[in-house]
Amino acid sequence: MDKHFNTTIMQNDAGEYVDLYVPRKCSASNRIIHAKDYASIQINIAEVDEETGRMTGPYKTYAICGEIRKMGESDDCLARLAKKDGILPKNYQNTIN
Repeated sequence: MDKHFNTTIMQNDAGEYVDLYVPRKCSASNRIIHAKDYASIQINIAEVDEETGRMTGPYKTYAICGEIRKMGESDDCLARLAKKDGILPKNYQNTIN
């Protein structure tokens, strides 16, 4: 028996998405964060002016799934992602004293 699955994209005529729920993806593992993952987090890291220390406007959003947090790897993942995006310097060492 041949099954055909029709996938529909929920867009209106203007090309805007009209889905009720658009799932997030984990920034560290690329896993889909489902609606019932209550341990997941989403964090915005703002760009700041070096002289004044004030937010300049743009920010970078990271989503971390509950599985990564359960393993205790969220801090390492956030540091790695921030280094990759140029928020932290490349020589930053995430060490515990």
